[in-house]
Amino acid sequence: MNAPLPRLNLERLPHLRDHLPALPWKEPGIGIVHLGLGNFHRAHQAMYTEDAMLAAGGDWGICGVSLRRADTRDALAPQDFLYSVLVRDTDGERVRVARALRGILVAPEEPQAVLAAMRDPKVRIVSLTVTEKGYCLDPKTGGLDFSHPLIARDLKDPDHPQSVPGYLVAALRTRREHPFTVLSCDNLAHNGVALRRAVVDYARALDPALGAWIDSEVAFPSTMVDRIVPATSEADRKAAAAALGCADAWPVPSESFRQWVIEDNFPAGRPAWEQAGALLVSDVTPYEVGKLRMLNGCHSTLAYLALLADIDTVDAAIANADLRALLHRMMTDDIAPTLTVPATFDRLSYRDQLLTRLANPALKHRCIQIAMDGSQKLPPRLLGTVSDRLRDGYAVHRLALAVAAWMRFLGGRSERGTALELNDPMADHLRALVSQGEDGLVERLLGVREIFPPALAADLRFVASVRSAFAALAKDGALATARRYATR
Repeated sequence: MNAPLPRLNLERLPHLRDHLPALPWKEPGIGIVHLGLGNFHRAHQAMYTEDAMLAAGGDWGICGVSLRRADTRDALAPQDFLYSVLVRDTDGERVRVARALRGILVAPEEPQAVLAAMRDPKVRIVSLTVTEKGYCLDPKTGGLDFSHPLIARDLKDPDHPQSVPGYLVAALRTRREHPFTVLSCDNLAHNGVALRRAVVDYARALDPALGAWIDSEVAFPSTMVDRIVPATSEADRKAAAAALGCADAWPVPSESFRQWVIEDNFPAGRPAWEQAGALLVSDVTPYEVGKLRMLNGCHSTLAYLALLADIDTVDAAIANADLRALLHRMMTDDIAPTLTVPATFDRLSYRDQLLTRLANPALKHRCIQIAMDGSQKLPPRLLGTVSDRLRDGYAVHRLALAVAAWMRFLGGRSERGTALELNDPMADHLRALVSQGEDGLVERLLGVREIFPPALAADLRFVASVRSAFAALAKDGALATARRYATR
């Protein structure tokens, strides 16, 4: 029997110089608390921050906060919070050990420690990747959902919060002399604006004066983030061990491409992210809308159609000529014309770059991972494009096919009968609608106001297009329907 490999940790670093940047590294103090410590943050913002410290110094180490589970902490604590990033492209794999993460707290186990970290005056940024549902927003109003169970609970006991707005407000109210900047890194249009609204609404419900102070004095810059980061598999752990000669319990696979566009509004200071390749701008909107619609909208379209056709990974899906042709046509004719972008932004080059990234065979990005939280993702990724095209008098049948594929996905079975997991904050309500049968299902789902704006749900052109695509998927299947829609 082979002896177990030693664990990745600080003592192993002298043996891992081939997997570390050559620049000198000084162990940083903590300057950032990050809420929502998933793979994406560890492959994206944490790496930008590490590269910024390597280039320009500064105490910008990250204290990560797991908001639900202890698994990331339990995996990385024995490793001194080191982990590896497996960068994979068609030309091979490169493995780098990441060092910017300096500690992990688990909010359900140690909520006061989380608040203490956020209240530390040395912390100048609290960032977050909590997905759309973590904002506790009411999709009908765009403001805070006061009926959300966590919000209702936190308003009764604000000193022991459980929601993201609750934590932010509980920490900010002790930081009036030196407030931290709140930095959203989620795939949400105008994410800083949305987060400000949620936090200010919550604070005003507790104390109108506190809400007014946060609204006027605390910065909530918006960002656009982009890097494809699949979930970690056992194969990834084996690959990390083979490269490093030691065991990493939670490596992160990713592509080499990365992009971060940041509204440059940090009164308390920030890392030199521009020296790590980030783009600091005055207005993120053109970039975030372009990415949400072109990449994320097509990602969701591809995932739902592929899952219906029993295709598990993104690279396998885009390798199908019919699905690739559909996405190419959607990006070119349906999505790109809606974008308002800088003159230097080449829409068609961006399209081609995205198709190449989706085809990366090394990532094995699972479609079911992309399909989760569809009720939250459809509005920013697809429905804005639909509304713009309808407003301008164009047909929306390909965009409607994406919506219809999501509706078919809710049925819980592929065309061959494979079970499809529905991981969505509205899962119970959506299943109840599906359980009433296919007759009238399109109209019932379009009537879900948390997803579909009333004006869009009432647009006869859109309703007819979704109904037609829904029927075509049932009759002909996902791939044949994609083939037909790609040439319409």
